[in-house]
Amino acid sequence: MAFVPLHNHSDYSLLDGASQLPAMVDRAVELGMPALALTDHGVMYGAIELLKLCAKAGIKPIIGNEMYVINGSIDDPQQKKERRYHLVVLAKNAVGYRNLVKLTSISHLRGMRGRGIFARACIDKQLLSQYSEGLIVATACLGGEIPQAILHGRPDAAREVASWYQHTFGDDFYLEIQDHGGIEDRIVNTGIARIGAELGIELIATNDAHYLSANDVEAHDALLCVLTGKLISDVKRLRYTGTEYIKGEAEMLSLFNDHLPAELIERAVANTAKVAEKVEAYDILGRYQMPRFPIPAGHTAVSYLTEVAEQGLRQRLRLTDDVSFEPQYGDRLAFELQVIEQMGFPTYFLVVWDYIRFARDNGIPVGPGRGSAAGSLVAYALGITNINPVTNGLLFERFLNPERKSMPDIDTDFCIERRGEVIDYVTKRYGEEKVAQIITFNRMTSKAVLKDVARVLDIPYGDADRLAKLIPVVRGKPAKLKEMIGTESPAPEFREKYEKDPVVQRWVDMAMRIEGTNKTFGVHAAGVVIAAEPLDELVPLQRNNDGQVITQYFMEDVESMGLLKMDFLGLKNLTMIDKTVDLVQQYSGIKVDPDDLPLNDAGTYALLARGDLEGIFQLESSGMRQIVRDLKPSSLEDISSILALYRPGPLDAGLIPKFINRKHGREVIDVAHEKLEPILKETYGIMVYQEQIMKIAQELAGYSLGEADLLRRAMGKKKKSEMEKHQGLFVSGATERGVEPRIAEA
Repeated sequence: MAFVPLHNHSDYSLLDGASQLPAMVDRAVELGMPALALTDHGVMYGAIELLKLCAKAGIKPIIGNEMYVINGSIDDPQQKKERRYHLVVLAKNAVGYRNLVKLTSISHLRGMRGRGIFARACIDKQLLSQYSEGLIVATACLGGEIPQAILHGRPDAAREVASWYQHTFGDDFYLEIQDHGGIEDRIVNTGIARIGAELGIELIATNDAHYLSANDVEAHDALLCVLTGKLISDVKRLRYTGTEYIKGEAEMLSLFNDHLPAELIERAVANTAKVAEKVEAYDILGRYQMPRFPIPAGHTAVSYLTEVAEQGLRQRLRLTDDVSFEPQYGDRLAFELQVIEQMGFPTYFLVVWDYIRFARDNGIPVGPGRGSAAGSLVAYALGITNINPVTNGLLFERFLNPERKSMPDIDTDFCIERRGEVIDYVTKRYGEEKVAQIITFNRMTSKAVLKDVARVLDIPYGDADRLAKLIPVVRGKPAKLKEMIGTESPAPEFREKYEKDPVVQRWVDMAMRIEGTNKTFGVHAAGVVIAAEPLDELVPLQRNNDGQVITQYFMEDVESMGLLKMDFLGLKNLTMIDKTVDLVQQYSGIKVDPDDLPLNDAGTYALLARGDLEGIFQLESSGMRQIVRDLKPSSLEDISSILALYRPGPLDAGLIPKFINRKHGREVIDVAHEKLEPILKETYGIMVYQEQIMKIAQELAGYSLGEADLLRRAMGKKKKSEMEKHQGLFVSGATERGVEPRIAEA
């Protein structure tokens, strides 16, 4: 026998959130469970994370949703106050997953009932019947329709509802028994057992799990108060019994004994494993799903991309059709197009080219390009970027590595006032049902959660504010509470209060249990997903507070499904530049093209050296302003370098003062080997750019640029095992090429 918990509510359900998915999976492994279901209330936020975590843990994931069902139609305006009932709905297979996604999306886009945190997304039985294939359903908790009918003394009505579900779902319909210690459970369980025997419907033993264990009861209760605006001392408020945690097989078998026969209990517990056995693997991760770009007649995606890229490069280089490309351009263009074809991404480039072309044709300011995409000559030829990668020494393999298949990632800046026009264009181009923006989750940080828990404990605001102010903020992120009470606390005064005051100790311990929980959701500032099929069959959808359709999966999960995610970034600096150009033309009659401005203007560098940086993109923060004053940049390369160094790793290593001192001759420029000199010349002997790391691996150790990109990634992600593997490859390769082992090791 084995027990599978079919009721689990993660932090993604917002209201039921003390527990988090990684901890849930660890708990399931600890209890020896073969599978784990996730049934958040009305949403599927954690489904993809569940798949990933269960795959690592070696247990079966079961994607579900504890849905809200009404009698009548969700589209009937007269049904707005119809009673809603809970129903556990699980996806049995890939078809069931699509139907569960469809039902979840419909419930949010058409079936919302109520307001605020008590708003619920509802479906009706006609929809359940229409999308029943591949679904397993169960009667849920006391909030289910059958339990409610039993509690209200209407056994005939309960039997009639059970018969409908049995007719609709056959052997994939189950009656649930639960025991959270209340008299209502005993009444319902007895009635459920009778209906099961009369109609031949199998029972399953389940337990609401809103948190991991009995240790989380108090913290979860505090979270409920935070989200409902109540005090823990309030008598009339939402609260649970304290038994709603993940129980193992032995604990489940110990329940129900005072009102149900042992044989029935054992069968109901064993049936949860039979439900899990029915569930097949969901084939929904990793397959790239490109939108259908309209290709002109007589072309394939590859041939059309080749044609527009060659035409674009000729325009960039001002070449007529009868003049051949120089090898550095012709060979590179051919290589990039070949890699793009091999990796299956021609459509991706056409999609991006198309909407950027729309923006430029309609006078919508577009950025020159950012990130690794600037290393692509194809992107430059298509007008996606405005930076020539050949003359600027940028590497294609850093953007698209033929030795590691992953989706390209092109971030594009648009005028913040007109960004919406580009999204509207894409929506009309591919269809409203295939385009959506992406959700984000706002987690409870240490400072915020400390104040929230103080409020529900009725601790004075002044005390809460003083303690919260002791938490240091490093690069925009407050330290975690666990760090604050540790032996190396960044604020000893905080730790002392925690150790000496039992009130503070209870308060901080409670806050620590719910720190990192998702409190609210929002819309990603830039992310837009574009699909080949209607999104409501692939990704659960909902509306944000402004009525926009957004995904229920956050960005990384959308990408994990192989869906095309584009970043449409709104940048106020582009808007300012555009307005400035218009004003210059209006008052002087001169039309300035920002792309043609000289890069060696002495007046500009003098302005930067003075620290007059208000409104200057990426240079206007207080920390950066002082660095620019000290640096006194004299070239665009200086600015690029200092931006690359203004990150946690280089800052902690003290590379910025070293860079400034070397530029001004206060420190000797030295390199470990002569082969490094041409690579590090423009950055005064300091490794600044990821391209430099790749070139060093190529020149010193004989790496291909694809292999060098794998080394770069391992460094960036701080993967120790990968770095150890590369250390041996690098040292042996460098030694073979005449580099001393000690230099290669360094």
